Amino acid sequence: MEIFHISAECYPVAKVGGLADVVGALPKYQSKAAHELRVVMPCYETKFRNENDFECVHWGTVKLGNFNFPFSVLKETTDKLGFELYLMEIPELFDRKDVYGYEDDIERFVAFQIATLDWIIGRASMPDVINCHDHHTGLIPFMMQYCHKYHKLLNTPSMITIHNGLYQGQFNFDKLHYLPEFDLSHVKILEWSHCINSLAVGVKCASAVTTVSPSYLDEINQSANGLESLFNLVRYKSKGILNGIDTQVWDPAKDKMLEKNYSIQNFEKGKQENKEILCGLFNLDPTKPLFSFIGRLWDEKGGDLLPQASALALSENYKNINILILGSGSGYIENQLNSLLVDYKGNYNTFIGYNEELAHLIYAGADFLLMPSRVEPCGLNQMYSLRYGTIPIVRRTGGLQDTVIDFGDDGNGICHNQASVGDICYSIQRAVNLYNDKEHLNKIIKLGMSIDHSWEKASQEYIDMYNLIRNKI
Repeated sequence: MEIFHISAECYPVAKVGGLADVVGALPKYQSKAAHELRVVMPCYETKFRNENDFECVHWGTVKLGNFNFPFSVLKETTDKLGFELYLMEIPELFDRKDVYGYEDDIERFVAFQIATLDWIIGRASMPDVINCHDHHTGLIPFMMQYCHKYHKLLNTPSMITIHNGLYQGQFNFDKLHYLPEFDLSHVKILEWSHCINSLAVGVKCASAVTTVSPSYLDEINQSANGLESLFNLVRYKSKGILNGIDTQVWDPAKDKMLEKNYSIQNFEKGKQENKEILCGLFNLDPTKPLFSFIGRLWDEKGGDLLPQASALALSENYKNINILILGSGSGYIENQLNSLLVDYKGNYNTFIGYNEELAHLIYAGADFLLMPSRVEPCGLNQMYSLRYGTIPIVRRTGGLQDTVIDFGDDGNGICHNQASVGDICYSIQRAVNLYNDKEHLNKIIKLGMSIDHSWEKASQEYIDMYNLIRNKI
């Protein structure tokens, strides 16, 4: 089967969040199962682009209303990622370092989708299935069905995978002329709440809809930023498939980003050695339990709760715990977190920004990982932490409740129900008590490290969905 994944992100090419990790891993495991995999994404000005070799396999001009943008399709020449990678080079729109956050993001990603389909219809054969990811590619299923120039793709099944339904890519109808020509009798398909909603369009038009965990599929039927009724309407063609993790990249026994490698057989010594290195970097005491946070500092991740929760937990456990925050996002939250450095020096530190190597070291060296998310469609951090022997402390939501069971129920982590300062601090106190019971602590760590969260099972579930929708066309 020839499968196309179309996405705004793919690790290690360009990464903002978990979307990149999924698109960097899922195709690799599908390729191992003897399928032909192609990943298509925009060509950003990134380290990966500059340090690897590409060949131009196609060029053309994408028409966006009255504007014309030259584009080239660049293929990575070595297939070093385990699948074929294609970068859609549109210099005027994507020769920038950041993935998102520009005033012309709508124009950028509409042009990306049109250029991608223009290239695909010029190939000798059509894909067996096209898997779109999030709203940045949500217009593709519509264009495949209704735009005249893409009639070759009319019988090609499409699937949209929702990594985060809060972001929907809305824009006004004054930009309708960006889309290639189609019969205007179908224009209502594009509309949701008086605007064009890219995610809603993808959900309506795709042959199937998947979410990145079973619980998140249930949640978006109840709370989806205005799309609840739509998700209920398409429940018949929807499935929640829990993400996996790339166990080749995330393996404490072989991880080249760690100072000291270890396995489930010698995790006590290995984690302690990494903890000492980590604490040395951030002026923390390696004899005390280390609580960490890795991620985006936004309200949906519970980032706004971290300053007060950290201050309260450090006060209640005066000089008996360490907290280390790695992340970026809201400037207000960042400033609040940094303001704690004076009062809790030696027990608290921050790294504002993102550093992949440091993230790996934190997973290896920390004792507990904080994930107080309000919304977490799947979450990968808790799976990374389990594999590295770091106990996750999570709010029961989305994929977190699918992957973490409270140790009070003979599970692998610590869970709480509310995204609140009180719940976070109560869970931290439970963690401190657990830390002081080494026998029980090590039992839970071993349980977490022994769980198989690899992509093999999830990859096959995607293949099963592809076959299902192919048979219905």
